[in-house]
Amino acid sequence: MKNLKIATVQFENKSGDKNYNLTVIEQLTKKASAEGCDVIAFHECSITGYTFARHLSKEQLLEVAEIIPTGGSILKLIEIAKTYNIVILAGLFEKDENDALFKAYVCVDKNGLVAKYRKLHPFINPYLTPGNEYCIFEIKGWKCGILICYDNNIIENVRATTLLGAQIIFMPHVTMCTPSTRPGAGFVAPELWKNRENDPTSLRIEFDGMKGRDWLMKWLPARAYDNAIYAVFSNPIGMDDDQLKNGCSMIIDPFGDIISECRSFEDSFATALITPEKCIQAGGNRYLKARRPDLYRDIIGQDHQSEQNVAWLTTANKKS
Repeated sequence: MKNLKIATVQFENKSGDKNYNLTVIEQLTKKASAEGCDVIAFHECSITGYTFARHLSKEQLLEVAEIIPTGGSILKLIEIAKTYNIVILAGLFEKDENDALFKAYVCVDKNGLVAKYRKLHPFINPYLTPGNEYCIFEIKGWKCGILICYDNNIIENVRATTLLGAQIIFMPHVTMCTPSTRPGAGFVAPELWKNRENDPTSLRIEFDGMKGRDWLMKWLPARAYDNAIYAVFSNPIGMDDDQLKNGCSMIIDPFGDIISECRSFEDSFATALITPEKCIQAGGNRYLKARRPDLYRDIIGQDHQSEQNVAWLTTANKKS
């Protein structure tokens, strides 16, 4: 298994403007390819936009959504992947032949669709159907998985994806800078974004504080550390509909260390070289082997009433 150079992206998408978003995706992909990247990963619903969907009726969401793999956006992604000889991961709303709607994330290469994953815990729109399976696929010999945004907050999902063989988990998000019951949470004022060139300091304080990055650091490195996996986190920068997002797309290694991160306010990407030996050397690899499933198999698997469809999950206050 060879080393892999991965780029994780932050960019300011436009709501419902797939042509614009795909143009940015192509520009950044071209640049990443020129820098020798094997893979580039974009955020949740990077093709379609995300937060605006909370206002859409089912009919409107069906207009935005596409069938995979025959939809125009997927065909365009494959064309970009072929042109620049790179693997691309990006997100969009999906519809099937029965007009069921899903939050999807795809991996494509020059030969076509490699993998498709449906978010297990969608809630931006009540017409979205939860996915019902994990996703494991290969990129140049590496076993990879996908978990979208809130899926990563349920720790069993990360462990299960790891136990299925994943060494790299792509974690596309649209997160942070929203209110919740968590102390310190809240929106970041759009005015700070508009004034970012004159006053970058005030914006950076908000982005890096408990409304944003400080909260992320409470849990994201632990997902990589506990499971001895590479976590590829992607998140938008700037306005997503009427909500400001703070980017900081990053790659975390199996030791839980951030090895690359976007730290500007621009459309940009961060790159890291992924090496296989860390997956073996990291403590999480020993933890996996030391498990005692006989003690907790029935506990973890016990029935309970999921809050997946309760009303608060359909609000914009998606994180706690």
